[in-house]
Amino acid sequence: MLLAIDTSAGTDVAIVTPHGRVLAERRTADTRHHAEVVGVAIAEVLAEAGLSPQHVTQVVGGMGPGPFTGLRVGVAAARTFAFARAARFIPMPSHDAAAHEWRAEHPEAAGDLLVTTDARRGELACSRYEQGLLVASSSELHRPNAVPAADHRFDTRTISAAHLALAWLDREVQGLEAEANTILYLRGADAVPSNGPKRVTG
Repeated sequence: MLLAIDTSAGTDVAIVTPHGRVLAERRTADTRHHAEVVGVAIAEVLAEAGLSPQHVTQVVGGMGPGPFTGLRVGVAAARTFAFARAARFIPMPSHDAAAHEWRAEHPEAAGDLLVTTDARRGELACSRYEQGLLVASSSELHRPNAVPAADHRFDTRTISAAHLALAWLDREVQGLEAEANTILYLRGADAVPSNGPKRVTG
């Protein structure tokens, strides 16, 4: 079984089977209390799915882009759960979940897709996905009036942990490796603006 956790926006946790069936999902839109809710959400999805922690063989963690504090909570929870259960940890860009969700809802749409999430400070975190590709061709911060053009655009305020796991399963089918185990912060802990999302190992 796959446990997926993402705290790049609110807090989203899901249990997904290796065949892509979503058994349970919990979502909290609050962007400030990830630490208080992520553990409860994990316990709830396991209980709803009728599983215990030892049934989890892979933990998919959303690596951002996202704010420093909230993002670290989810990544730490995912890594800790995986370590404690000797499960494989799979790092995945959070925007991959949004791209997967949009493509699933628009199967006939052709062309590239731009996924955006709120980066605060009047900016958007943007990732471009070319048609047929599962990996973003670019990820940058932009002012809303300077967002690059795309055939399709998905402005989302939430990231689905279920779709994060499903995006990973699609990669597995195509023989693609997981992303590097690095966190994609919007900015550092001191909130100094950057020219784009900052990848940090740790």
